[in-house]
Amino acid sequence: MGGSLAGLLAAHVLAGHADRVTVVERDRLPDGPGPRPGVPQGRHPHVLLQGGQVAMESLLPGFLAELREAGAPRVGMPSDMVMWQTGRWFRRLPATTHIYTGSRAQLEGLVRRRVLANPVISVSEGTDVVGFLGDASRVRGVLVRDRSGDARAASRPLDADLVVDASGSGTKAPQWLAAIGAEGPQEETIDTGLAYASRVYRGTNGALDGETRGYYAYPDPDQVHAGGALPLEDGSHLVIVSGLRGDEPPTDDDEFVTYAKRLPHPLLHRWLDEAEPLSPAFGFRRTANIRRRYDLPGHPAGFLATGDALCTFNPIYGQGMAVAAMSAVALRDALADRRRTPTTRRVQQALLAASRLAWDISAGADRKMPGAVGTATDGGPADRIAGWYLSRVQERAPGDPVVGRAFRAVLTLSAPVTALFAPPVARAVLFRPPAPTPTEPPAAPEEPGSRAE
Repeated sequence: MGGSLAGLLAAHVLAGHADRVTVVERDRLPDGPGPRPGVPQGRHPHVLLQGGQVAMESLLPGFLAELREAGAPRVGMPSDMVMWQTGRWFRRLPATTHIYTGSRAQLEGLVRRRVLANPVISVSEGTDVVGFLGDASRVRGVLVRDRSGDARAASRPLDADLVVDASGSGTKAPQWLAAIGAEGPQEETIDTGLAYASRVYRGTNGALDGETRGYYAYPDPDQVHAGGALPLEDGSHLVIVSGLRGDEPPTDDDEFVTYAKRLPHPLLHRWLDEAEPLSPAFGFRRTANIRRRYDLPGHPAGFLATGDALCTFNPIYGQGMAVAAMSAVALRDALADRRRTPTTRRVQQALLAASRLAWDISAGADRKMPGAVGTATDGGPADRIAGWYLSRVQERAPGDPVVGRAFRAVLTLSAPVTALFAPPVARAVLFRPPAPTPTEPPAAPEEPGSRAE
């Protein structure tokens, strides 16, 4: 269910275990890269974090080379970016990780071409799933209906040995499970009310075209406005600004630029004042963290959830595409494990585990934001102790190379959170004061060996 990134990669894995895999997709898929209604965030910034790159390459060997050949920018962190967080500018030390910042449509188009070349996989386009077949013990297929615009059009059954929900954050699977007498998931939610708006610009002063590829200011409880500019494959930049509930960024052209004044430094506003807008501004407000616990006992066999249908993150942290790829790797490994029978629950536990680090990062940060609401806003005493330590990590990451390397590895989902407690990192966090950082946005990367690295 769903022909987006999570659905395509799940289909790719399942094609090695099934005679036929059918992807049911509500949209008509474009022939190449292009936005579509079923991806409401498609016009907004997307990044492929390091953990997602490793997973993607494991699933589709050679994919990263294809991505580079298509022009997707590969941005070194922190060398290529001007970044601000918790009141401090990051030193632009040599990169310890890289992200891809091209458009979502480009990346998804490349994945779609590779995956759908497999004759085992077919796509039912322009088709809605409207319910499940089965009973409380097992899901046995779905009811589908052509998207003809006629709400009275008859549905038809599509039998399946396994149904995978990759329909995104707006999934209706909990309601459809209830309709066949099956148990739905428990939901954990944290919602800060964050909203953002994005617009494509082309710079005219060269400020983001040379050694500086982009700019980003991250939100925190003391500075709730965030924003930045990330390079796209055609040489333009996708600009985003964000605020919390009651102070949502506007989509009016002039007001969009004015809103950038809320950021902690006028750098982005000055750039926007001179840059050429290439698109309207688009807004997005569905940014709650939602985790659906299908891994608990009592759920029916024959049904799995993945991607945003399983775990939705505040998009401001850029984790969604990486987790989709990492979940597909978890699905592949769970099905290939000859030591254990891949029961529905066991595989669902593996899928949830693949998203756990991203959830801990996103939910942990959002719990601290003013006005956060939901069922999981109280992390308990252990969370408060960890929060004290992590706040010290954040204070030191901008200027300390050792702490910064570990911090980026965790945030890009390429190292477990335990990397932040490794002895060299812990010594810096517990016993050293924060290292000096630039007082103004650093205009160029530091040379290797400069100051203490």
